[in-house]
Amino acid sequence: MPLAIVLGGEPVLTYAATCPLPPDVSELLLAGFLNDGGIELVLCRTIPMEVPAHAEIVIEGWVDPKETLIEGPFGDHTGFYSLADRYPAFHVTAITHRRDAVYPATVVGMPPQEDYYLGKATERIFLPLLQMLIPDIIDYSLPMFGAFHNCVFVKIRKAYPLQARKVMSSIWGAGQMMFSKLIVVVDNHVNVHDEQDVLFHVGANVDWRRDTVIVDGPCDILDHSTPYYGAGGKIGIDATRKIPGEGVVRDWPDELRMSEAVEALIARRWKEYGL
Repeated sequence: MPLAIVLGGEPVLTYAATCPLPPDVSELLLAGFLNDGGIELVLCRTIPMEVPAHAEIVIEGWVDPKETLIEGPFGDHTGFYSLADRYPAFHVTAITHRRDAVYPATVVGMPPQEDYYLGKATERIFLPLLQMLIPDIIDYSLPMFGAFHNCVFVKIRKAYPLQARKVMSSIWGAGQMMFSKLIVVVDNHVNVHDEQDVLFHVGANVDWRRDTVIVDGPCDILDHSTPYYGAGGKIGIDATRKIPGEGVVRDWPDELRMSEAVEALIARRWKEYGL
């Protein structure tokens, strides 16, 4: 299989290469969209492929999936040295570069590093796509401590019993969201970008036997905690307000909230109070 490793080029290429696009959508197509113009391509020297014309460095070659070598440990965005494993060998046939080429790179390590902000951009840009797949979702957040694949907070407007379970299953079936190791579903008034707000509602609204679900499925290959390579357990937590039809549900109290009139009064007269 011919392969070209492209370093540099239009700045959007680095971001587009990380995006969890559907299999039939080209990263170059997304890069052209974000670039407000197509990415100019040129033919490689030794393999039948096209690469971005403005690349700094292009490494050409081929791989045979049946020929593998041990790679690693490799420092990764998880904050750990990912375990050594067998990966396809790459046979280099040519290296071309611009005059005085610059080798671009990002630093990875314990979050947050540069890649964290690339991931946050994807979180925001891909929200409409995720909503197309799962209309229940109002908003979501991939918190920093989860290193993208370990945790997702999801906000829904709850309309029927066990809707949070349905949303969890849908997320585990949505492309690379399937790697989500922990899903927390909250009601629409909760700020999913405020970890303390989410955790408060986990502590307040969750009975661990009634409101959690553990499933087996694909996991990120960088997750060293899984019992098998790329496969293990995942948990979903329903931190929404419980309604009839969701098991044993006692009377549910209202949250303490100051009225809008009082909040407006305090804001208007705060300086007068001398606090």
